[in-house]
Amino acid sequence: MTDAEPSIDHALGEGTYDGTPLDPAATGTTVVEEQRSSRLPLVLASVGAVLVLAAALVAPLVDRVLRGDEEAERALDLSLVETWEITDRTHTTGDVAYPQTPPAGGPHAPVWLACGVYDEPVRDENAVHDLEHGTVWITHDPDLSADDVERLAADLPDNGIMSPREGLPSEVVVTVWGAQLQLDGADDGRLALFLEEYGDGHTAPEFGVTCQGGTPDPQGGLPEQGANA
Repeated sequence: MTDAEPSIDHALGEGTYDGTPLDPAATGTTVVEEQRSSRLPLVLASVGAVLVLAAALVAPLVDRVLRGDEEAERALDLSLVETWEITDRTHTTGDVAYPQTPPAGGPHAPVWLACGVYDEPVRDENAVHDLEHGTVWITHDPDLSADDVERLAADLPDNGIMSPREGLPSEVVVTVWGAQLQLDGADDGRLALFLEEYGDGHTAPEFGVTCQGGTPDPQGGLPEQGANA
C-alpha cells in the first residue's frame, strides 16, 4: 500500500490520509456549519420581508389610532342615533300618544312654538309642529344645573327650541324629525356632531321652514294677534 492510498482504518472512518489524521466528527461539523452559513442570508432576507410586509399592514392602523379617523369616529359617535320613518303629519287639536320620549314626529297641533329657550315643559303637540319645520328640539332633565342649562342654550341653533322635560331616558335628549340621540349630559361631545349632521333640518317634511312666528306660550296658546300655521 502506498503513502498516497488511505489506510484500511480510514476506509472504515478513521485513520490517516497522506499521513494526516482524519477526524470524521470535525469534518461533519464543518459541513453543517457551511450549510448553515449558506442558509443564513436567505433566512434573514425572509424575516426582513415579513417584517416589511407587517409594517406596511400595521402602519395605517397605528396611524389611524394615533391620528384618529374623523369619519370613523363620526360614525361611531352617531351610531346610537335612533331614526324612524314618520309619515303622519295630521293636524289635530287633541292630545297624541307618541311612541318616542320626547316625540320625534307625527300628528301635531296646528300652531308651532316660537324659537327659543323655555324654562318650563312645552306641549308635545306644538313642539312636534316645530320638528316638521326642521327645528332642533333639545330637552333636558328639570334638575340639570343652571350652568349646564346655560351651556346647552349656547349650543342651541337659531332654528331650535329647548325645554325641560320629566321622564327623559337620559339627562339630555336632542331631537329632529325622525331622528333622536340620548346624551349623557350637557358636556356630551356628540351633541355637536348631531347638530352638524342633522341641525340643518334636512330630515323634516317642511325643510327650510323656521320656527320663527310661532306662539311663545309653552302650552300652545295663541298670542293676541294669532300665529301662522
